[in-house]
Amino acid sequence: MKPGRLAWWLVIWVVGLFYLIPMLSMTRFAFQRIPVIKLSFNNVFSKWTIEPLLTTFSDSGFRSSAMLSIWLAIATAVLTLLLLVPTMTIAHLRSPRMRRVIEISAVLPFVVPAIALVVGFAGAFRDTIPQLIRSPFGMVPLYVITALPFTHRTLENGLASLDLRTLIDASRSLGASWIRTVLFVIVPNMRASIATASFLALTVVLGEFTIASLLLKNTLPLYLAYAQGQNPQGSFAVGLVLVVLSAGFVTAANRFGKRVVS
Repeated sequence: MKPGRLAWWLVIWVVGLFYLIPMLSMTRFAFQRIPVIKLSFNNVFSKWTIEPLLTTFSDSGFRSSAMLSIWLAIATAVLTLLLLVPTMTIAHLRSPRMRRVIEISAVLPFVVPAIALVVGFAGAFRDTIPQLIRSPFGMVPLYVITALPFTHRTLENGLASLDLRTLIDASRSLGASWIRTVLFVIVPNMRASIATASFLALTVVLGEFTIASLLLKNTLPLYLAYAQGQNPQGSFAVGLVLVVLSAGFVTAANRFGKRVVS
């Protein structure tokens, strides 16, 4: 085996073990009815049960918080696409300077902490639009901003791979309006990027804790944080399910993208 290929496989194994070992430990804690201090290699296959997960699923508080997070995730994905796809398309066609501004704006959530974002949001709208603060769906714009670094880059790559000028000129020359051009020409050619951006928005919302905590909204991450004191095994079990779902979202997006390209 070539040294470069050996180094590549070594990095893959190290990164894989870095994620796999904590996941295995978390799995044992969540699904084995054995005190943590007694967990060892000798009882790896003893007293496994899914009762903690079923107990959490049967809790009405879990169901309400999970449904709220799911609706917030869907709303975030929809609003992200409605805002970014037309805006980035116009920027690609008419203004390279606007593209640079959008790219700089998209990385700001990496710089601005979530607590500063929430404080500014609450201060700006507490007196002007108090309903936006009271409603859980008032968090959707904040989630859109939080997911922006991931969704923007995905959609940017999708637009950059298209001969956008030719597609739009052909559509417009055939009499299509701008809205029909976006819906029936641009969107079908960006299905892989749109699917990936949607899945990334979903995973961000399902795992975001700070915004919901500061605004006192009982989302799924907030429920899991509070449930650790009463049912720690169940909260860890649900956390594992969320990890698996997030990995499934990313895998589905990659498979969907490859199928569309082929």
